[in-house]
Amino acid sequence: MAVAELNGAAIVDQASFHAQSRAAFGFPASYANSIDAWVDCLSYLRDDENMTSFQLAPDEVLEIVLRDAAAMKAAVPDLFEELAFCIGGINERYEDYGETPALKLVLR
Repeated sequence: MAVAELNGAAIVDQASFHAQSRAAFGFPASYANSIDAWVDCLSYLRDDENMTSFQLAPDEVLEIVLRDAAAMKAAVPDLFEELAFCIGGINERYEDYGETPALKLVLR
């Protein structure tokens, strides 16, 4: 299983979330530092689009490990909720295309 790790203690605002995400997922230089761009990049994990450093097999899942999740939730509760919501939406997008969900959020 592929794993990307975010440091929740270091996520205190949108900018730090996108910096953590850029490093963890290997987003391209053109990444726009927005939630829409985050969703778009993680919607191509099984394609040859090079939107992340991950290339998943058809049934493979990318585990997103959020270390110090409680710290992120305390610092930016709306962003914390949006992260979980977006992962659910991305997985629905995969299912709409007849694929298995590609993401699993693990809170530590």
